Amino acid sequence: MAFVMVLSYSRDIYLRFFLDARMENFLRGHVGAFNTWCGLPRVLLYDNLKSAVLERQGDAIRFHPTLLAFAGFYRFEPRPVAVARGNEKGRVERAIRHIREAFFIARKFTDLDDLNAQAEQWCRNQAADRPCPEDRTMTVRQAFAQEQPLLLPLPANPYPVEEQVAAKVGKTPYVRFDLNDYSVPHAHVRRTLSVRADLGLVRVFDGAKMIASHRRSYDRDQQIEDPQHLKALVAIKREARQHRGLNSLTRAVPACQNLMIRAAERGANIGAITNAMLKLLDLYGAQELQAAVEEALHAGASHSRSVRDVLERRRVARGAPPPVETSLPEHVRRKDTTVRPHRLDSYDQLTLGGKNDE
Repeated sequence: MAFVMVLSYSRDIYLRFFLDARMENFLRGHVGAFNTWCGLPRVLLYDNLKSAVLERQGDAIRFHPTLLAFAGFYRFEPRPVAVARGNEKGRVERAIRHIREAFFIARKFTDLDDLNAQAEQWCRNQAADRPCPEDRTMTVRQAFAQEQPLLLPLPANPYPVEEQVAAKVGKTPYVRFDLNDYSVPHAHVRRTLSVRADLGLVRVFDGAKMIASHRRSYDRDQQIEDPQHLKALVAIKREARQHRGLNSLTRAVPACQNLMIRAAERGANIGAITNAMLKLLDLYGAQELQAAVEEALHAGASHSRSVRDVLERRRVARGAPPPVETSLPEHVRRKDTTVRPHRLDSYDQLTLGGKNDE
């Protein structure tokens, strides 16, 4: 979308291109023009586009409420031109024709930023140095120097032009916005968050608190991630796996709880000890491991190596062969995979589809 605004007296042109014609981009064009001119006109004429006029019955006009709020913030009067009155917007039409002929024809650019940079340079140089239609004895630049002091001053802060949507986070820590997924901290899953986006940044809020900020992507189906979000998620998953393993171990071998307490008191790696003890449990069984842990605790030991030494000593005393670790093939291991049942009413869609096909 090309946004064009023209000052009525000097005919100074503001030109900027956007990827679409959203209301937010329409207002961003206004803000860019006002900042370039360091002021704004008291009256802005609009064609009867939906971003300005929602409904019109004769002289009764229903403006877009967002445009009215924007106009109230900058204190200008929005005024639509009459229907089928091309002469009322002749200044803009001639400016658009001049843009097509003097700027756009045969122009090369690499991306949107490059095109906008070229447009700004053209507006501030070639377009500003052309003769002023109101007075051919001076240029548009000279006429604008006379017009600028008569413009309305800008407010202290610009109007906040952001796209704001509510986004529901599912089981995975991502919010969907504008066809892309943006990561959020894992603690905010299964909640409805607020996404605010400008041309460069996408910010995610939980209430009034900002929880994530990302560079905005204009691609499709991309995952934009903050490494800190992923690092925290990996840490919490690793901790959860350790807790699950430790719970399974202490249920099978209650003496392991005291072993872990002693290991924690000396600052040992609980996760590593848990994994080692689970392997010993698979090799020697719960009853033998319980006896070995009790013997190691009685001797003042608190490490899996000590428990393994006790197990080996007891095995040799019994004359038992060394334990052999069993390695099951993939298809056998998958037999123990937990399958989550799904809703049976989803099969109704197949029935309905069959009826439609008939």
